[in-house]
Amino acid sequence: MAAIQIGRVVVKLSGREAGKKAVVVDIIDNSYVLITGPQDISGVRRRRANISHLEPLENLIQIDRSATDDNVKEALESVDLLDFMKNPFTIPP
Repeated sequence: MAAIQIGRVVVKLSGREAGKKAVVVDIIDNSYVLITGPQDISGVRRRRANISHLEPLENLIQIDRSATDDNVKEALESVDLLDFMKNPFTIPP
C-alpha cells in the first residue's frame, strides 16, 4: 500500500486546517501534493501541501489525477464518506 497516492484520504496535521480531512488529488513531487476537502464539505480548500504535514488514512477513493472538486464530491458520495469527511479529527497536543 502506497501511503500517499491519488485518492487517499488524509488528515492535515499543521496549520489553520489542522485536524481537517482532505483528499490527495495530484502528486507534485517527492515533498508536495495537491489536496482538496472540498471546501464545502470539510473546509479544506484546494492547495499544495507538504507530505510531512499530512497523515494518510486507510480510506481510498477512485478519482482521476487533477480531479475537480465536483468529481471528488461524487466519489466521496459513492463510497459514503461525506459524513466522515465533515467531522474533524482531534490532534493531540
